[in-house]
Amino acid sequence: MVKIIGVRFRNVGKIYYFNPKSFQMKPGDHVIVETARGVEYGTVVLGPKEVDDRQVVQPLKDVIRMATQKDDAKEESNRKKEKEAYQVCVKKIRAHQLEMKLIDVEYTFDNNKILFYFTADGRIDFRELVKDLAAIFKTRIELRQIGVRDETKILGGIGICGRPLCCHTYLSEFAPVSIKMAKEQNLSLNPTKISGVCGRLMCCLKNEQETYEYLNKQLPNIGDQVMTPEGIKGEVQSVNVLRQLVKVIMDVNDEKEIREYKVEELKFRSRGCCRKEKIYGAFCAKERNHYHEAFQRRAEDDEGTGIMTGEKDEYPIEGK
Repeated sequence: MVKIIGVRFRNVGKIYYFNPKSFQMKPGDHVIVETARGVEYGTVVLGPKEVDDRQVVQPLKDVIRMATQKDDAKEESNRKKEKEAYQVCVKKIRAHQLEMKLIDVEYTFDNNKILFYFTADGRIDFRELVKDLAAIFKTRIELRQIGVRDETKILGGIGICGRPLCCHTYLSEFAPVSIKMAKEQNLSLNPTKISGVCGRLMCCLKNEQETYEYLNKQLPNIGDQVMTPEGIKGEVQSVNVLRQLVKVIMDVNDEKEIREYKVEELKFRSRGCCRKEKIYGAFCAKERNHYHEAFQRRAEDDEGTGIMTGEKDEYPIEGK
């Protein structure tokens, strides 16, 4: 077992893991650590916790020290410098007539490097811009082109739900989303209704996807033949995923009739069921066990640490 803490360097940024050594710290404390970019000032977001050695990407770097008042003042000074650097860079971009949009500026804690984040439609030749910035700030300059999702994550905003954007408030990383998720959740496929502020598919489609997959597996497809409790064969007209209700069209006394049933009252071949097993109205044992274990692993997720107890971690722990 190894003891770790989770540290974040930017708002809603990725969480990196370090060895706290003998320091006593809690979420909200500030620490000084060494990363691939040099010495950095970070905020503890996950308190000390022991995990299995196999869950940690080695080598796990140590915390250098707890942040002092002097470190806090320097970090505050860097934030002010970033605002000044932003204005200078915007003016230089206009002077060079570059078709790029500056999004954010970041100073490393030791001031050895300044990072400028920008968006652009294509490739930008910013070599002359870098020379000008290096001459002004007398330090290393790095320009990074980012996508529209990262731009929205940095700038923030209000989603169509009326709440602050998920990516700007709590999402450390972007989860892959697809149009298939919208279909399985019976959402409108109108791009304006399932797209976020960034113009891409909404990240929240991923939030309930596993639940919808679980519920959809228990329902028949529209158009499937089912056997009703009365012993009458019928065709599925529609399904209500959340309420687990099925509307069936059947012939009763030479007339078409639509009746609604609970899914457990019907007999049908379940979606994705093993071919060797003809299971009606429920999962085959293999699939039922698989989804039960998946939900159990999620329930055992330790207070949002991202450390899952299953065979494969959804969020692997990395050192920076």
